[in-house]
Amino acid sequence: MAIRHYWSMAVAAVGFRLVLVLFGGDLHLASRPEVSTPLTSLRRLAEGYWLKQASMSPYSGSMYHGSPLLLSVLGPLTSKRSGGHHSHIYCSLVFVAVDFIAAILIRSTGRTLQMARNRSLKSLDLTKSVDNSVNVSAGDTASLIYLWNPWTIITCVGSCTSPIENLMVVIMLHGACSGLVPLAAFGYVIATHLSLYPAILILPVALLLGNGPDTPPAKVFLQRGSSANKIVMSDNGKSTSQKGFGQFSRKPILHFILWVFIWSCYVLLLNSIILNKVGGLQEMFEKTYGFILTVKDLSPNIGVLWYFFAEVFDFFRSFFLIVFNMNIIFMVLPLAIRLKHRPCFLAFVYTAIVAMLKSYPSAGDSALYIGLLGLFANELAEMQFTFFLFFGYIGVSLLSPVMHNLWIWRGTGNANFYFATGLAYTCLQTVLVVETVSSMIKHDRRLLIKA
Repeated sequence: MAIRHYWSMAVAAVGFRLVLVLFGGDLHLASRPEVSTPLTSLRRLAEGYWLKQASMSPYSGSMYHGSPLLLSVLGPLTSKRSGGHHSHIYCSLVFVAVDFIAAILIRSTGRTLQMARNRSLKSLDLTKSVDNSVNVSAGDTASLIYLWNPWTIITCVGSCTSPIENLMVVIMLHGACSGLVPLAAFGYVIATHLSLYPAILILPVALLLGNGPDTPPAKVFLQRGSSANKIVMSDNGKSTSQKGFGQFSRKPILHFILWVFIWSCYVLLLNSIILNKVGGLQEMFEKTYGFILTVKDLSPNIGVLWYFFAEVFDFFRSFFLIVFNMNIIFMVLPLAIRLKHRPCFLAFVYTAIVAMLKSYPSAGDSALYIGLLGLFANELAEMQFTFFLFFGYIGVSLLSPVMHNLWIWRGTGNANFYFATGLAYTCLQTVLVVETVSSMIKHDRRLLIKA
């Protein structure tokens, strides 16, 4: 069931952003550690662009650690020549447009998943039993959640590059769900280039291209026997239910790998041209990917790694760097085996885990996976602890700036105050991941029983 007045609410969300951009200059969101990180800060990008304009390497010193592509795209907008104190407004307007495009692509992805879901339920003759419980437009819901999420709004208005990173991930998922291999490869390459961590999304994308969008488990189709196979026939007369659980198409995967190679070469070539005479690709890798993996900047953020590595002895630092970086990789394969029939949901889980364990997290990371969570509004309708999670996120969002103010500005607190909110935030994300995975598994089990 589509949401009424969707476009009115979407336009209102864009208008609200524009009001904050044009008349909210005193918010000072760009200086908030919850919004900007050493990797996404627009101020650091402006510094890198100034160094480049002065015929110096943008990675000189320890200010800029982002992509050279962002320097070429956003750098001119941050220059004082482009409007002085109005330069940040131009960048924010770009981010408003980026957010709107991401929301539209999320809506389109949700509709694709909804159509695949309806086809699967029809093939299993479960449409009536499921529709009696809940059947909302997941695409509209996810799109509006993304547009009206306070974290998405402050990230957009707060002058950081997180909206662009989120857009690339959304483009990748949209291309994979729609079967647009070049588009999926483009989103994957740029997203990985900007923040490295989306590299683990290679498995969900491969499953999406090979198996198609999310479907019930193979056991449900097998339990229905040959009757399900007789019901679902495409327009050209070929069975479409078999691909959901029996066949894995390798041709799109090979096509995707080819396009990833092409886009990667193109990106490296552009970076090499941009850094010509002011650096090189080796320095870029050291200052971007190396900076992410080694956690050299210990400025406070909403994560837990900055506090941990500020306290750990240097003798054990290398060991714990390996542990924390490998912790994400250890979860990839088990989750892929268990949720291989739901690759888009698997991508959401990976995104939430990355937002929880990455070295420099921000509110923009949470804005992305909360928006993607809306794509599964029907499957997760009976998820537990929603009340606890909802108000827990609100509480952390309100306490984090308060504790930071007590520590940094008033001097009546210490680092433990701010770290406690980051620890609570990590615990909330852990509960969210566990509950969503558990609810999806329970949903699939109910389908198995009804079949």
